[in-house]
Amino acid sequence: MPLLETDLEAGLAQARRALHQHWGFFLAEGGLLAVLGLAAVLLPLLAGLATTIFLGWLFLIAGIGGLVFTFRARGAPGFGWSLLSALAAMIAGGLLLWSPLTGLVTLTYVLVAFFIFDGALIIALALAHRRELSRRWEWMLVNGVIDLVLAGIVISGMPGTLVWALGLIVGIDLLFGGASLIAMALAARHDTAP
Repeated sequence: MPLLETDLEAGLAQARRALHQHWGFFLAEGGLLAVLGLAAVLLPLLAGLATTIFLGWLFLIAGIGGLVFTFRARGAPGFGWSLLSALAAMIAGGLLLWSPLTGLVTLTYVLVAFFIFDGALIIALALAHRRELSRRWEWMLVNGVIDLVLAGIVISGMPGTLVWALGLIVGIDLLFGGASLIAMALAARHDTAP
């Protein structure tokens, strides 16, 4: 057996052992995501506004921090660009906090684009898991397809879907992401560590 193939098999065996040993962490994370997802599905407008406000605060705090560090490193190259970046983050955060409902609509557009991209990547990840490592890869595949379907539903219902779609999409994604982690954790629990 060639050395590269032996190393690959050893790496896969080590990854399987790690999944088997830490299946409880994946199960706990999956459970938390599923509960948060269910809450967001039941209250999509509230979840959407909470997401918008949370992101507003993140941008504002990041912008303020960037501004402070930019002025402390005034002599560093790219001062002007760093200053503009910090100001852009502060403005984005301020706008999201000033008008969360308008921010909710804007973020819904961004989120639809993200789910299209993320759905494609999750499908690729599921196929990699199918070839390499874990059982129950089908759940990940379903998660990626759901992302693409949700993006299509929101796009087809615009503009009426913009107010509630962000919270609902986040909730469904969290719910299915949690379910896929739970399924993979339970499969890893029953795997015999090689």
